[in-house]
Amino acid sequence: MRPPHPPPARSRTGPRVPHATGAVRTATSGLLVLALAVPLLFGPAASAAALPVPAEPGGQDVGVDLTEQRAHWIDRTTVLWPGGTDPEHTYTLVSAADGGLDPADGEPAADTVLDLTPDPEGPDGDQRAAWPHLAYLAALTVEGANRPRVADALTGQLAVVERDGEGTVTAATGVQIPGVLDDVYADAADADLGAVWDSRGRPTVSLWAPTARSVSLELYDDATADTPRTVDMRRHPRTGVWSVKGRPDWSGLYYTFDVRVFSPSADEGRGAVVDNRVTDPYSVSLSTGSTRSHLVDLTDPELAPDGWSDLAKPAAVPPEAAAVHELHVRDHSASDATVPEELRGTYAAFGRPGSAGMRELAALAEDGVDYVHLLPVFDIGSVPEDPADRAEPSCDLDAFAPDSEEQQACVAGVRATDAFNWGYDPYHYTAPEGSYATDPEGAARVTEFRQMVAGLNGAGLRVVMDVVYNHTHQAGQDEQSVLDRIVPGYYHRLDADGGVATSTCCPNTAPEHLMMGRLVVDSVVTWARDHKIDGFRFDLMGHHPKQNMLDVRAALDGLTLEEDGVDGSSVLLYGEGWNFGEVADDARFEQATQANMAGTGIGTFNDRLRDGVRGGGPFDQDPGVQGFGSGLYTDPNGSPANGTEEEQLARLLGYQDLIKVGLAGNLRDYRFTDSSGREVTGAEVDYNGAPAGYTLAPGEAVTYVDAHDNETLYDALAYKLPQDTPMDDRVRMQALSLGTAVFGQGTVFVHAGSERLRSKSLDRNSYDSGDWFNRLNWDCADGNNFGVGLPPAWDNEDKWDYARPLLADPALVADCAAIEDSRERFGEMLRIRASTPAFSLGTAEAVQERVSFPTSGAGELPGVITMHVDTAGLEGGWSSVTVVFNATPETAEQSVPTLDGADVTLHPVQEESADEVVRTASFAADGGTLTVPPRTVAVFVAD
Repeated sequence: MRPPHPPPARSRTGPRVPHATGAVRTATSGLLVLALAVPLLFGPAASAAALPVPAEPGGQDVGVDLTEQRAHWIDRTTVLWPGGTDPEHTYTLVSAADGGLDPADGEPAADTVLDLTPDPEGPDGDQRAAWPHLAYLAALTVEGANRPRVADALTGQLAVVERDGEGTVTAATGVQIPGVLDDVYADAADADLGAVWDSRGRPTVSLWAPTARSVSLELYDDATADTPRTVDMRRHPRTGVWSVKGRPDWSGLYYTFDVRVFSPSADEGRGAVVDNRVTDPYSVSLSTGSTRSHLVDLTDPELAPDGWSDLAKPAAVPPEAAAVHELHVRDHSASDATVPEELRGTYAAFGRPGSAGMRELAALAEDGVDYVHLLPVFDIGSVPEDPADRAEPSCDLDAFAPDSEEQQACVAGVRATDAFNWGYDPYHYTAPEGSYATDPEGAARVTEFRQMVAGLNGAGLRVVMDVVYNHTHQAGQDEQSVLDRIVPGYYHRLDADGGVATSTCCPNTAPEHLMMGRLVVDSVVTWARDHKIDGFRFDLMGHHPKQNMLDVRAALDGLTLEEDGVDGSSVLLYGEGWNFGEVADDARFEQATQANMAGTGIGTFNDRLRDGVRGGGPFDQDPGVQGFGSGLYTDPNGSPANGTEEEQLARLLGYQDLIKVGLAGNLRDYRFTDSSGREVTGAEVDYNGAPAGYTLAPGEAVTYVDAHDNETLYDALAYKLPQDTPMDDRVRMQALSLGTAVFGQGTVFVHAGSERLRSKSLDRNSYDSGDWFNRLNWDCADGNNFGVGLPPAWDNEDKWDYARPLLADPALVADCAAIEDSRERFGEMLRIRASTPAFSLGTAEAVQERVSFPTSGAGELPGVITMHVDTAGLEGGWSSVTVVFNATPETAEQSVPTLDGADVTLHPVQEESADEVVRTASFAADGGTLTVPPRTVAVFVAD
């Protein structure tokens, strides 16, 4: 997700088709948040003022409208009512088994009627704590709320009806039911779900569908069989789980469920009882196109590639020492001519150690990369899985001018049916995506996925999986909706009127609800235990409750080598801790946001250092806003957006403080001298009105300067550096910018190809831009993909006037010499990082004791940061390591008093560097002066 804003009014997760045809109402409050997002959410200080404030009792006009659900049944005895109460009026909770309620006629045709008594005290303390966004609604006590009557009512159309003393209906609305479902069916938290296999090879298939009228299992002999065998399922009254025990010969069959249930979104929002043929939310294997679930046992040896049972993994690396390389499965090999054409863009390409891509990944591992982070590889809804259903651009894209509109227009023509999408559009959370398999049918995708994991492990890399539990691709009665067609109105987060919240651009899920939270935990455990995934990156983690993430951590920690074949405690967890939308500022629960996750050991992305290095933010009107790594003040590009010389200097010094905090692991309590000469803590440094420092341990910071979101680092520097900057200097600024991540405390995170000057032709949001704009070239002869056309209009047209002169400039296309130099500089920095624990201190205390910025203060040099790390007593043999980041076009001198008279040299890696410039960096013992050439990161070690 593009940090730290909520996404703008477009999806970066799938083709722009409506998520619902009358099924999902766009949230009014969600639109309001998006409208206010740019000024409020550039930093993490999201304002709750952007969200609707609950009215005091009596403050809302409910009206008579059952197409909305404004009442909230939060537990079996309490309904929260938005309209206030009148002692002369009566209130009832009514349910009609077959729907058709019409309170406007005065007498709703209800099968169940439960009287409601106003509680003058309102919700009690526990209820207010559990439902803070509803705390000011009126409370109605449900009379006679015994379990059978409540369970019965929940299977029909629900409404709360208010009548005056004459019996006339004055207000009526539908009812939101997640709270009461979690209360009545709390035992479902421990029930088996999906297909569970016993020791005799017999599956028990179970589905949680507590509001369903009936559920049957439909079995198919193969993926294309027209007529299923229908098997009745039995409902457990305390859990709401429907289940059936099968026979061993069910293995390999395909299945769906026929769920008869009342859906409020059916019949254009009027609600109706529907028969939904739906796949299993707990599917682990699928048919081509994901239209049927596939009955397989993940422990079946037939699904395991050779060597899977005793797979040798690289050693686990703790978060404070981890280096992560973010990669898209298709990008890895789609343009790799050393991979057979039929295997390009697939899992299978990772099983070819001799390919250019795998050789490069192995080389990165040798240099010091520990993990490959794969963009979503679970089943997605945006890419046709059958190659016959896919289309590719028919134009000769190479024939157009580098600043032409034609390339993006041709890509746009097939974007909905081509083979490319980032994949942030979940369809089934726990099955591998079929479009990356050479055979998407059934369990072949499972085996190929595991072969990919084994291939990466064999290259020396552990595997992180990007997971997107915060939303689904579709909801309501839409074709690719799964959860909402099984338990309508439960799995998604609803707004005040019952519409699905869409602040993530897609239908938001609600992990705060018991069974959605459980689905998250169960899915993660399955990937870790059964597919040997070594880490998880949570998309928009701030939309999850903190408790949900702690539950994930606890479940992983319970996996052991002895019992599960996996040491779950070594599994890496990190995510996007952005604070926005209907959950902002803990409006509904304590979120898994940056500040809230401090002390958990779960990492969050550090946007502070990113913005300080790049300059500006992802949504600047003028993309030429400069930062520390792009020449602000010291090499101005002439953009008026940078302000006056005085303003540039002030902003640069502020950025330098942000970067220092980032280099120190973004620690909340880290004390240092800032650029004004004050002693401050990380939390006292300002980041757009929020604290810059927020972590309690360095491993909780994921430090980066680019990712799949926003322009690549090369493209950002193309916008920000003066256009006439020579390519050699562009390479140097690329390395310097990456160096702030590599030499910072915490997890190092780098977007694949940034080490090779990767460009996406200035595309700031390439989620659906096809292979053309997303090409990752392992062969430097193919260039770095700059100047392959104007980036797609749907997210970049407002920047075309800035982009045209840059894309038309052949001097900005990197050649082999530049690409190879950039790759070598990155490798050198990784090897330096791996040579000493100076850059991977594990505790806040160690960072405070050892890390300092000796030249920081009122007189510090603009464009230069010096970081000193005392390494006495640590492995490596040096007494200290000092890093100088000179982002200026001039040679810089930095005097470090603690080095006065010391025996200091360039790091051995840089002493032997192919970069002649860095080899000129020098040290004068008299005064402890370090001299560093322009646009250079130099690392010095003291004996």
